[in-house]
Order: sequence, then C-alpha cells, then structure tokens
Amino acid sequence: MEHDAGVNKLQLHLGASDYVSSILPLASEQMSPLLSNEREGSEDIQQEPNKEFPKLLHYASYLIHLAVFGILGVLTRYTLDKLFGPSVGHVTSDKTILYLDLPSNMVGSFLMGWFGVVFKEDISNVSEYLAIALTTGYLGSLTTFSGWNQKMLELSVNGNWLFSILGFLIGLFLVAFSIIFGIETAKGCRWLLRRLNMMASESETGRCKIKAKVEEGGFKHRLAVIVMLLLILGLLWGVSGVLMIAEFKNGENSYLWIACIVGPLGVWIRWFLARLNGHGLGSTGLFNWIPFGTLIANISAACIMAALAATKRFVNTRDCDIIVTGIQFGLLGCLSTVSTFIAEFNAMRESMHPWRAYVYTIITICTSFFLGILVYCVPIWRMDEL
Repeated sequence: MEHDAGVNKLQLHLGASDYVSSILPLASEQMSPLLSNEREGSEDIQQEPNKEFPKLLHYASYLIHLAVFGILGVLTRYTLDKLFGPSVGHVTSDKTILYLDLPSNMVGSFLMGWFGVVFKEDISNVSEYLAIALTTGYLGSLTTFSGWNQKMLELSVNGNWLFSILGFLIGLFLVAFSIIFGIETAKGCRWLLRRLNMMASESETGRCKIKAKVEEGGFKHRLAVIVMLLLILGLLWGVSGVLMIAEFKNGENSYLWIACIVGPLGVWIRWFLARLNGHGLGSTGLFNWIPFGTLIANISAACIMAALAATKRFVNTRDCDIIVTGIQFGLLGCLSTVSTFIAEFNAMRESMHPWRAYVYTIITICTSFFLGILVYCVPIWRMDEL
C-alpha cells in the first residue's frame, strides 16, 4: 500500500509539472518513485526560473556543485579500490570476476537507493542543487560503467571468456541487489524517523514550509554557497595540480590527481547528455522509454576507455601510462555511471513493462562489450600474432 501511494503521488507530480520521466515513458504506468536526477536538474533551470537568481548563476551553481561532488566521488572510488583491492583487502583483483570497481559500484548503487529514490524529494526540498550534486555528481562519479566494461575486456583478451560473462552477470546481480537493499533500508529509516517525530510531515503544507525556510536567504544565501563551493573547487584543483607535479616522476598515485582535475568534465558532459533521456528517436519519440543520454554516456565512455587502454599497451611508457590512467579513472570514470544505470533498470523492472529493463541492460552491456572487442581486443590479438 505504501508503494502504491508513492506511485500515485509521483504520477500526480508528473502530471502537474508536465514532466516526462527519463526512466519510464508514460506517467500512466506504474513506476518506481524515482525521478531522473540528471535530466530533472538540467531542465530545472528552464522550468523554474528564479527572478532573483540569474539564469547564468543557475548554470554556474549546478556546474560547481557537480564538479566538487564529482571530485569527491573520484576520491571515494579510489579509496574503495585500494581498500578492497590486492594491496589491502585482497577481495577484488584485475584477474578475477570481482573487478576492482565492484565495491564502488555496489556502494554507489546502495546509496542511490537512499538519496536518489527514497530521500530524493526531501533533499530537493532543502536544495535542488544538493540533490543533483549527490546523485549525478557524487554517486555518478563514485560508480563507473566504463571501468567495469574494461576489466571484462582485459579478461577476454587473455582468453578468459567465461570470467568475462560471469563478471557481467554477477556484477549486474550485485549492483541490482544493492539498490534494492538501499531502498528497503532507507524506507525502514524513514519509518523509524516518522515514529520518532524527527522528520517533517510529508503533507504539501510541510513541504511548503521547508521550501519557505530554505528560500528565506534568497539571492545572498545562494551566492554565498556558490562562492564557498568555488573556493573548495579551487582548493581541490590546486592541491591536485601540486601533487600531480610532485609525484609525476616518482609517485605511484599521480594518476589520481590527474583524475581529480579532469573528472568534473566527465560529470558535466554526462549531465548535459541527460537532456536526451525520455525524448526517444525522431519527432515521434520512438523508444522514448530508453534513456538515451545515459546509454550514450556509458557506451561512449567504454569505447574511449578501450581505445586508450590499447594506446597505453602499444606505447608502453611510464608517462603515457600515468596520463592515460588518469584520464580513464577521472574523465571516463565520471562520464559513465552505474548508479544511474541501475536506478533506471530498477525503475523499469518495477513498471508495467519489466522486460524493458533487461532489453536496456542487454543493449548497454552487449554494445559496449562488442565495440570494446573491436577497439581493444582485436588490435592486441593482431599485435601478438606479429
């Protein structure tokens, strides 16, 4: 009953705002209470212009929020890779189906259930910028589809095709379960907070009060937040630049600082591509249930990462390895996303047409893997034959 109520409430919201979901095509269908964070954020500027806040500052605020939280996502992904990888936890490895980015993808998918599904509206009532920054910026950068696809390509290039197939199947199962577990635990937390009277009422009056309190600061409050985040972004970029120069010749983590510098660009591109979600193909909106923005971001990032991996293998110098790895980990890791992908998968699975979730998944994985074989595996096989 709680789920049905949430569905009806979301349908009313979609109808009232004339919003087309990028996850599911029809507002009349039963759908998961998840709105497309990326497209919603990129279109908020046009849908709800603020007379006191210039449109240019709206764009700047979104971009700065995304950049800061994107860098934080890169740093978190690096930490989880090291924590569970061969150097510390010995759980993940480049040579097994438990690839290095699996913990990051699972954690990001779990948190997407919290911040992108259950508590998204509550966060949006406080700040739309924060909601987009957490989901699109932080969780989108914490998770990476291109890294997942590349690890499976590296297994297949050595003839471990079974490991590659199992890596995709087990990886998909784990991230799908992670978001379900995140949604269920978040619902439990919400219920507990209600029981303890620690959460604001979900009535329209309660939401209006929250909105009013947030907007009391007006232009000055938002401008102060932008300035503060801009200083943080400058600090992050400055420290990353200094550490990159200091460690480039001798340090083993210099690629991380390159990743922090170029990572925000990947987040911004993915955010703008999200405008394609929900529109479909052509003027008739053919296949508008496919989120083409996310699809293009993931496939393009996977292909570019495969091309760079092949380049790194052919050039085979330390400087090239550092620069290419930094671009792969930062730019392409942030351009692709598992958290949004699995949120869309979960929403389709709970809709009236659950088969769409599996078609969307097959298109994403098979296309990325096939193109990766052409770009990465085939040149290496030819090189080995010479």
